[in-house]
Amino acid sequence: MSDKSVITGLVLVVLGVVVTIASDSNSATSMIPAFVGAVFVLLGIAGKKKPDLNHHFMHGAAAISLVAIVGSLASLIARGSTGWALFAQLTTSIICAGFLALAIQSFKQARVARQEIE
Repeated sequence: MSDKSVITGLVLVVLGVVVTIASDSNSATSMIPAFVGAVFVLLGIAGKKKPDLNHHFMHGAAAISLVAIVGSLASLIARGSTGWALFAQLTTSIICAGFLALAIQSFKQARVARQEIE
């Protein structure tokens, strides 16, 4: 799951940079996907370096994913975004929802594996 966190993070960083450049934005808000992505990358790297704490880091990544989904969709609805902002918010939500689905699947598999051992 750490690798998936890093990959998700890198995709979000690229999204933030591309949207900022393409939209010629001077606002830091266009980089929000990149900021969220950086957190995913850091949590993934931390999980690799500390395998005994990986499950905590991945639960953190899942929580960040949920916050990013809710935040992106709430902003989209509240502001009635259009253009690049709409693209960035929808794409961030989709990417984070995909990661969250994978994380939930992984958590379930880990629980089943633990129960089989006991």
